[in-house]
Amino acid sequence: TLQIVTPGSNTSLIQPGFSLLHFGSHVFYLGQKGWPKRSCPTGVFLLDLKNNELKLRPTTFTNDSCYLPPLRHPAVCSFPVSQGGEITQYLIHGGKTPNNEISHKLYIMATAFPVNKRVSLCCSEKDLAGDVPEARYGHSMNVVFSRGKTAVVMFGGRSYMPLNQRTTENWNNVIDCEPLVYLIDLQFGCSTSFNLRELQDGLSFHVSLARNDTVYVFGGHSLGNNFRPPNVYKIKVDLPLGSPAVSCTVINSKLSFSSSIATQTSPDEFVIVGGYESDSQKRLTCNGVFLDDETIDIQEIETPDWSGEIKHSKTWFGADMGKGAVLFGIPVDNKHQSTDCGFFFYVLNFGDNDPALQTCSQGSTEEQEDSMPLEDSEEFTFNSDGNIFDEDT
Repeated sequence: TLQIVTPGSNTSLIQPGFSLLHFGSHVFYLGQKGWPKRSCPTGVFLLDLKNNELKLRPTTFTNDSCYLPPLRHPAVCSFPVSQGGEITQYLIHGGKTPNNEISHKLYIMATAFPVNKRVSLCCSEKDLAGDVPEARYGHSMNVVFSRGKTAVVMFGGRSYMPLNQRTTENWNNVIDCEPLVYLIDLQFGCSTSFNLRELQDGLSFHVSLARNDTVYVFGGHSLGNNFRPPNVYKIKVDLPLGSPAVSCTVINSKLSFSSSIATQTSPDEFVIVGGYESDSQKRLTCNGVFLDDETIDIQEIETPDWSGEIKHSKTWFGADMGKGAVLFGIPVDNKHQSTDCGFFFYVLNFGDNDPALQTCSQGSTEEQEDSMPLEDSEEFTFNSDGNIFDEDT
């Protein structure tokens, strides 16, 4: 189903390159336009989709959290406690800041539930040692499981030219990062790079899917030769007691795209939607991807009934909301410039659930946040030891 949603409070902060983090029924937005204001200093918002209206609500962080800048096009991946378990953490690496600086930092985001039941976030920075990946954006991260151990696989992306190669004319030029595969041990913060002969070109804005000990990389764009390879790169990771091993197999898929979005509809099934077939051609087809222990099956699936605005717009962007739903944005055309927000927003749902239900809001206690708080206001919370008050009281 494809459903247009009405922009509500704070949606003017949404811009291309945003990310969504979904913890259970809560979906959080990262990557706001510009630097945060004092009235909402965190730059991370709860995505509230209720009564067909899209709102961004300011989110609180725990006191021991580090600062997380609003990052566009970072690599984001979920980190479950156990294989196939509930998502409890997200890893966020790289991305562009509003100053167009590229981050090299790795953050870990988790949820915290204080006594007043309102969800808060906890963000910490993870230091890496060894072959530390350079600052980049448009890359991917995935968590793999092998022999009872876990590791993070990072690949691709773009970065600025090295300082010693920059001139006044090319100061802001970006180049492909080297096509290295990074394996990160989060427990010890150790990063190891692997140079695989099957990966010759740098890639960015690709789709990566993980199952057990394998990461599948689809599509992407290589700046060096302006190419979108019609390949799937199957990266397999082995984590024995000694040194880890990484291998790569190339599978020809005949799919060539970049900047697409993947959403998971079941444990072994994914949908790839959106993106571009070339610099000037949007990709309006959708593909189902079915993974098992050794094989991958890619099928074209029924295309949504795209609206006229989507078909005719030159650009579109979005992110995975979880549970088979995707949030899309397209620029508002000149006829609708009177709107406060510069984009139309749609929810595309491949799952069984109503997307308005799965991005559950936090109830009536949040309604007061429709109006921005005063600059110097403080928030007070009253709790009862006996828990005699429910959340809506």
